[in-house]
Amino acid sequence: MNNGIKCLQSEDIEISCGSNFNKKNNRSFGESLHYIWKKIVKTLLVDSQELQVLQRNDRYGNIYWQAYDPVTGKSFSSGSKADISMWIEQLYRY
Repeated sequence: MNNGIKCLQSEDIEISCGSNFNKKNNRSFGESLHYIWKKIVKTLLVDSQELQVLQRNDRYGNIYWQAYDPVTGKSFSSGSKADISMWIEQLYRY
């Protein structure tokens, strides 16, 4: 995206200790390690000053969006992409 706004892919997962990890996500141990490695690399490569927008799933499987601006420290969550877009526009309007 433009204007320093970066959208991250939605590969969201709840990582927990124990056997629930593989059962919940039907992943083998190797796939799980690969996924964790990708998340670590992605975290290291993200510019710490860029706006971050993530698509998340709650524990009931509902999708919601989460935006965070590390420059201002402000964050916003909503179930609507339109709400997130409006929040970003208002954030950078001033």
